[in-house]
Amino acid sequence: MRRRTVLRRLALAGTGVGLATGTTRGHPMPTGDGTAEPAASDTPTGEDPLGVLEMETVYEVVTSLDGHTAYVATGDGIALVDLVTPTSPRLLSRRTDLLAESDDGPIQRVQDLAVSGSRLLAAGPAHPADGAHGLVVFDVSDRQAPERIAGLELDTRVHNCHFDGRYAYLTANDRDGNPLLVADIEAEEEVGEWSLLDAGDAWTDVPTSLWPLHDVWVQDDRAYLAYWDGGTWVVDVSDPSDISLVSKVRGRSPEDLAAIEDPGTERSEPPGNDHFVTVNEDASLLGVGGESWDLADDDSGGPSGIDLYDISDPTDAELLSTLDPPPTSDPSPGGILTTAHNFELTDNRCYSAWYNGGVRVHDLTDPTAPELAFEWRDTEATSFWTAQRAAGCFVAGSTNASQGTEVQPGLYTFPDPRIRTPTADPSATGDEGGGANSTDGTSLGVGGPGFGAGSAVAAVGLAAWRARRRQD
Repeated sequence: MRRRTVLRRLALAGTGVGLATGTTRGHPMPTGDGTAEPAASDTPTGEDPLGVLEMETVYEVVTSLDGHTAYVATGDGIALVDLVTPTSPRLLSRRTDLLAESDDGPIQRVQDLAVSGSRLLAAGPAHPADGAHGLVVFDVSDRQAPERIAGLELDTRVHNCHFDGRYAYLTANDRDGNPLLVADIEAEEEVGEWSLLDAGDAWTDVPTSLWPLHDVWVQDDRAYLAYWDGGTWVVDVSDPSDISLVSKVRGRSPEDLAAIEDPGTERSEPPGNDHFVTVNEDASLLGVGGESWDLADDDSGGPSGIDLYDISDPTDAELLSTLDPPPTSDPSPGGILTTAHNFELTDNRCYSAWYNGGVRVHDLTDPTAPELAFEWRDTEATSFWTAQRAAGCFVAGSTNASQGTEVQPGLYTFPDPRIRTPTADPSATGDEGGGANSTDGTSLGVGGPGFGAGSAVAAVGLAAWRARRRQD
């Protein structure tokens, strides 16, 4: 029935469907068609999307520094999407068969990627799968012809990754200790590891299923690690061959976790479930998103939200507030999933994705009192994996990977609540690929600070908040 709902909406939008090539449709999802009004949880809210690029598979999405390109993990590889005209996102290029030269064949489940300047890292498989395990790095200077510049086979699956242009930071959960693995892509070799076993021997008594390294974010020589029920940790990676502990932000003790009688239920319900972690531009604000469900359907479980911490002193982190998840009528794993997934902290905003709960943007000018600036959801037709700011809009990837819904995967563009509606003319950029050389944002009708200037703005906002707090 949900698939029919999607097709009905496509027909109403007056578009054809061409999944293999990535067909675009603008201003989709009309809410009225003469039928009975759907339940509140299924009704799109907020402004409609600007455009949708339908794709066969969508997982993680990241954006270029100028905000004109979205990079999409597609399971079998990567796709580059032009965002210069947010109402008409269009497919530029794809690369598949990553590490095809391996005796095991290409990587089968590429779900995560990371970009640094003109270099794009893709790694996998995210889950146990046939095929090669490892990473590939592309030079994406030419958006229509990405060029492979490095590749490395590994003996572990890689669910998530981060990249600083030289070093790849990888979750290596097939290895003892579920370590952070660092690889030098210039030398195409591993250079370092760190795990909770380096923090204390007591972790050997805890089932490793309770503390997989689910995600990593690296900024300014520090790595932020989401260790599920093991909590969130900060380590110094200034020397990737000699990683050292900075602090533990949160999480239960290994002794408490070792005493748990039902690890399977524990790892699926709160507390814990540290799933995704990131920081803002000056690394003073940390976001930790939980991913959880209610296994017993007794309101004892999830969904989880996003906790915001002041980590101006990472050894003395302070919880400031929590972004609560959207409501759901069925929080079970097979129900209506509205738990937190991936998000971005930038320019005093949090752009977030909540599976069937849609996408949201919160104003974090005062991080102790976040204000909801935008939300949109269409429970039956979408399941969002991430939300990322772009030039003139923000983008979100809707995936068919989650349980409980059948959706048409695609890359959605949404109006950014802090800027005007974009009116770009791609022919004015002089770039057939879609304006990669235009970086000032003026052709996109951007109001307020230009894209890429968020660091100074965010620093001012947080500094003002701290000054007010001292006065109080």
